[in-house]
Amino acid sequence: MKRRASVGLALAGGGPLGGIYEVGALIALSDSLDGIDLNDVDVYVGVSSGGFVAAALANGISPTQMYRLFIDDGLDATLSPAFFLRPALGEFARRGLSLPRLFAGAALAWIRKADRRNIVESIVALGADLSRAIPTGLFDQRALDRFLTRLFSAPGRSNDFRKLGHRLFVIATNLDTGASTTFGGPGFDHVSITRSIEASAALPGLFPPVYIDGAHYVDGVLNKTLHASVALEAGVRLLLCVNALVPFDATPVHGRDSRDIDKLAHGGLPMVLAQTFRAIIHSRMEVGMDRYRAQYPDADILLFEPDREDAAMFFASIFSYARRKDLCEAAYRKTRQGLLARRALLEPLLARHGIRLKHEVLSDSRRSIGAALIDTRPLKARKPGVRQAARDLSHTLDQLEAWLVAAR
Repeated sequence: MKRRASVGLALAGGGPLGGIYEVGALIALSDSLDGIDLNDVDVYVGVSSGGFVAAALANGISPTQMYRLFIDDGLDATLSPAFFLRPALGEFARRGLSLPRLFAGAALAWIRKADRRNIVESIVALGADLSRAIPTGLFDQRALDRFLTRLFSAPGRSNDFRKLGHRLFVIATNLDTGASTTFGGPGFDHVSITRSIEASAALPGLFPPVYIDGAHYVDGVLNKTLHASVALEAGVRLLLCVNALVPFDATPVHGRDSRDIDKLAHGGLPMVLAQTFRAIIHSRMEVGMDRYRAQYPDADILLFEPDREDAAMFFASIFSYARRKDLCEAAYRKTRQGLLARRALLEPLLARHGIRLKHEVLSDSRRSIGAALIDTRPLKARKPGVRQAARDLSHTLDQLEAWLVAAR
């Protein structure tokens, strides 16, 4: 077989919804591609929730194992919305305690300048002074940090970028400079992986900025959606990208009645903001993709994402967790359909990197994610050898770890 060129994986954010979609898409890729092990690619790049998924892959946690640990209905206690929606009580307390001092300072300044200000200017100045007491985030990520620390502390895993067997980069934004920071890169590989994920996922307004080495960091998506250039600059020649958030196209398509979807404006401010946010980050990603293809002509870049007509993905909250199995199944099916629809283009492209499409798997239109989780073929039909034995052992260990986590 042709020796595989350098392969990378870039995962965008999108909250729990984005992570769920990425797990489903990765299961589909693992199920449908031969010649690639998603736990053994050369470079991983993750932003926000994509940083968590990328770090798990780099630590040897397979997509199917992530499904069993975080999505399977039988393991609700493992990872639930409570990890993301715990009030930032410490932040509230710190800001609240600063109120008397801020109010006293604002009142003193008002008294000193009262004769030079009209009442409107005075109110505006007082509001500006007291605004510093407003919490910078509503929810606390420390519970998630502790969960990930335990997960990456298991034997054979690491919470240290420098001790991983693969290159992992987690992207956050330096709040004080507005520049992107690549944790795992030179000068930033001493920061723990979990702390880097916490910084990368600190969406302004929802989570307080994360303080690391004298600077505050927030969500890495503020500058770029995928940060695919980090992998391309590391020498990757085949880059697989997964993005979960796309703007919604509510116009009638594929025979859909326009009455099935109301005008987005009728959904109020949440729908307007959701569409605006998705449109901004997606258009920015498209511009970036065009630039990457021109700047790195020797690299092949493949993007996997939902359809713009997928109402289920759009109307699900980015913190949606109740329908995680359905959303993960939808991601699995959409990714398989995309591979099948683009097979004429993908076959020669993937062949250059020693990878082939599994036609026998893709041609099964009724295949579900359950079939990918448990290979039901009889043992005699499986390919013999060390590789298959390793897969069987990995599957057994996946189940064992899922049972142990559920028992805890």
